[in-house]
Amino acid sequence: MRLFTTIAALRCYLNLQKSAAPHLTVGLVPTMGALHAGHLSLIQRARQENVIALVSIFVNPLQFGPTEDFQDYPRNFEQDRLLCEQAGVDAIFAPSATEMFGKQAVLRTETEQTAQKQIEIDLSSLTQVVPPPAMTSVLCGKARPGHFQGVAAIVTKLLSLVLPTKAYFGQKDAQQLAIIRKLVFDFNLPVEIVACPIVREESGLAMSSRNQYLTAEQKHQASVLYRALQQASETFASGDRTAAAALAAAHAAVKGEPAVKLEYAELVDPDTLTPLQVVETAGLLAVAARVGSTRLIDNIILRNRRPIVAIDGPAGAGKSTVTRLAATALNLFYLDTGAMYRALTWLVLKTDTPISDECAIAELISSSYLEYNLDPASKMLKINGEDVTEAIRSLEVTSRVSEMAAIPAVRQFLVEEQRRCGTKGGIIAEGRDIGTNVFPDAELKIFLTASVQERSRRRLLELKDTDRGNISLAQLEQDIALRDEKDSTREVAPLRKAVDAVEIQTDNLTVAEVIDRIVGLYKERIGPKS
Repeated sequence: MRLFTTIAALRCYLNLQKSAAPHLTVGLVPTMGALHAGHLSLIQRARQENVIALVSIFVNPLQFGPTEDFQDYPRNFEQDRLLCEQAGVDAIFAPSATEMFGKQAVLRTETEQTAQKQIEIDLSSLTQVVPPPAMTSVLCGKARPGHFQGVAAIVTKLLSLVLPTKAYFGQKDAQQLAIIRKLVFDFNLPVEIVACPIVREESGLAMSSRNQYLTAEQKHQASVLYRALQQASETFASGDRTAAAALAAAHAAVKGEPAVKLEYAELVDPDTLTPLQVVETAGLLAVAARVGSTRLIDNIILRNRRPIVAIDGPAGAGKSTVTRLAATALNLFYLDTGAMYRALTWLVLKTDTPISDECAIAELISSSYLEYNLDPASKMLKINGEDVTEAIRSLEVTSRVSEMAAIPAVRQFLVEEQRRCGTKGGIIAEGRDIGTNVFPDAELKIFLTASVQERSRRRLLELKDTDRGNISLAQLEQDIALRDEKDSTREVAPLRKAVDAVEIQTDNLTVAEVIDRIVGLYKERIGPKS
């Protein structure tokens, strides 16, 4: 593991890595140190999804108000370094304030031992990053003026320095997450912002570096925040989708713990942070409170949608057949992601756009639109207003669709389309990154797999009466093993089993038995909420 404290060294490292592997993927986990299990979950995700996992450690003075805890914020760099090393981090970037902002902006520095706790920054000498006031003046922004401007400035700087493929942030800081996503969208930054679930202590208290300030008794008292969110969620699940009902439930729960002083409980849109009266699709229920002198935040997403089932797995595992049949058994719509890739392939072929010209394809699809009917009784797919439901099944399209699926711009376009189809839920979809990338919040994730030998045997039976019927089982095994390697190591959307996916090994199972397993898991995991 490398440690860099200067921008020059960090850039040198990244440039060398990228020159050796031009399509290198880099996952960035920005932190202020004092690492805990929540940070480690972000690092684990970055490690799984990228070639390089990089952690930044910098207590950002720009996001602390004059009366806040900048000087006292927990700092234990040696412990953080050890945790990163154990977690498989490739590099840490731990700059000083002078390195990040320049000598002219740092008004005061003390001795080397105390410099990081005695920083004053001349904001007038720095370029400011100002997110929309409507997003920074609500929730925590009311009590922390200037905080999110400071966050936006440092995150913009880190993203510019590292140029990561993905950057990982915890859902606990939901307002920060929404603002950073807006920033990335507005500035067209080529990075994917990945939200990771809140990691909680056994009591339900959300993990936070500031939990170190709490006594054991205060931690117990603070756990009421999670119970309040759960109570609001139960009220919501009962059928009352109004903000009034959810907030009343949360307030009632916190009222039972006098030591916890609620600063706010609000229900807002998770993306825009606009206050909601009724949850149509999704609502962010966020709370902030003080326990003693420590300020804590927590939140939960309330979703008003039917469940989503995501089925991933290697080639030849029977995902398509199983997903279609499971859709009928579970009364869910089957989202045929393969048809979407076929539609774009059809468009490229029709317009005589060379599949080798990725820039021309990006130009073409960026001005295109899909219309998709999920109802199996009248399944229809249109692209730019033209019905291509049957046309996309041609041999010409079939022979070129895999090439199209490997193009990053194509996958990015279709991931957004697939997520749009899942806005109201009630769907089941299959692929190689449905549970890890397209629908990471799916209520049920399945990883359907089988041994190379079994998948080869099944494929041989399929080919028996075709012009490839004379292929040997040994050759098929070699082909499928090679396909697995390519799928799991490819640059775009590699095959991964989601951490929370249930693996179903189908070597000794019939299709009917696999469907029964999925139906059973659906009832067990989702039950009455379906």
